Amino acid sequence: MTLVQQVYAQAVLLSGVENPEQEQMLEILCRGAVTSLTSRLRDGLTPEDCKADFVAAAGLQALAALSEVDDTADLEQLRVGDMTMKRKSTSAAARCLRNQSELMMSPYLKERFSFRGV
Repeated sequence: MTLVQQVYAQAVLLSGVENPEQEQMLEILCRGAVTSLTSRLRDGLTPEDCKADFVAAAGLQALAALSEVDDTADLEQLRVGDMTMKRKSTSAAARCLRNQSELMMSPYLKERFSFRGV
């Protein structure tokens, strides 16, 4: 089983997604989460070095992205020509999933500076 397949299996287990369209979208988002997290690993580390945390964190990131894709309630603007989609804010659930993912992976990621809201 590939790393992406493991992340996808974990994400499906956590989400209970049953809709074929959502499953397909989740698989794409899992692939993106794996690529994103892999690129942020400290030098010399591979996903296999922190596999359990990596799989869980990538799955949480994919689920956060899926919840934002599915949640059209906060949609402020949608323009089809050149595809513009603007939201009022990120959902609390997506923020929570992303934060948990970041906490899980923080020992393995390159240091980075970011501003946080107060």
